[in-house]
Amino acid sequence: MIRFIAKRLGSGLVVLFVVSALTFFLLYVSSGSIARNILGDQATAEQVALKEHELGLDQPLVVRYFSWVADALSGNLGASWFTSEPVANSLATRIPVTMTMVFAAMILIAVCAALIGVVAAVKRGWVDRVVQVGAIIGDSIPGFVIGVILVTLLAIQLGLFPATSTISPEAGPEAWVYSMSLPVIALLVNGVTGGAQQIRSAVIKQLERDYVRTLRSRGIGEREILFRHVLRSAAPAGLTVLSLQLIGMLGGVVIIEQIFALPGMGPLAVAATGQSDLPVVMGVVMYTVVVVIVVNLLVDIFNGWLNPKVRVS
Repeated sequence: MIRFIAKRLGSGLVVLFVVSALTFFLLYVSSGSIARNILGDQATAEQVALKEHELGLDQPLVVRYFSWVADALSGNLGASWFTSEPVANSLATRIPVTMTMVFAAMILIAVCAALIGVVAAVKRGWVDRVVQVGAIIGDSIPGFVIGVILVTLLAIQLGLFPATSTISPEAGPEAWVYSMSLPVIALLVNGVTGGAQQIRSAVIKQLERDYVRTLRSRGIGEREILFRHVLRSAAPAGLTVLSLQLIGMLGGVVIIEQIFALPGMGPLAVAATGQSDLPVVMGVVMYTVVVVIVVNLLVDIFNGWLNPKVRVS
């Protein structure tokens, strides 16, 4: 198992290095005259050259990349070109907002999707048909549309929740839950419907396998077959679906945070991209890649623990 984890960890580090290099070179090559963009059209050629020297833009691109890597390994992701605030500080204040929202949504998605998917697979009939129709409806409505509907109906019309979810550092847990309810629900709908459909399919596939018929012929009860054998075999497929849901959610959360005015990673990414603030953009990209790698690593480890064949493969 240790060798399996080491191999997965090594693969993750390679992915992190490749993505960081590609992102860095693509950003800096395609951004044009960065110093001119920062200083504006009125700046003289001397001022532009001085700014390029100040930012290290007069050095070869390869030298700049490895300098960035060396700083990043020591925890220094550079500073914003427009606010001079260290990128690490900007991320440290915004990551908790985004990650608490995403993980709260993921926990609810995992519980609700597992319950609905298993019930639909076991009961079949009208329950199964309702779940399938719900999955189609849920997948066809984008998360930002759900967010706008929630704001209009529950915040503006009924006044049950705040229309914007700006969180004060002094706010307690109750205020946090009250403020984050609508953004989490907006993320929840697509995830639950899609996840329940996939988990339903995985459980049905296991229920139709020969080993289940053999267990039934031995007189083993349906409840024991389901909880002791079927769910264990269907778990890897369910975990893979949930990990893909989380990775997809990291993209959707950018729009959700914009709708609810949350001070998370979304507004930071949008503002930095619009200004071509490349150190901040690199920081946001690296944060996203690290989260994806960690999620995949945890899913692989759990799958390897459940099924030894995964470790061998």
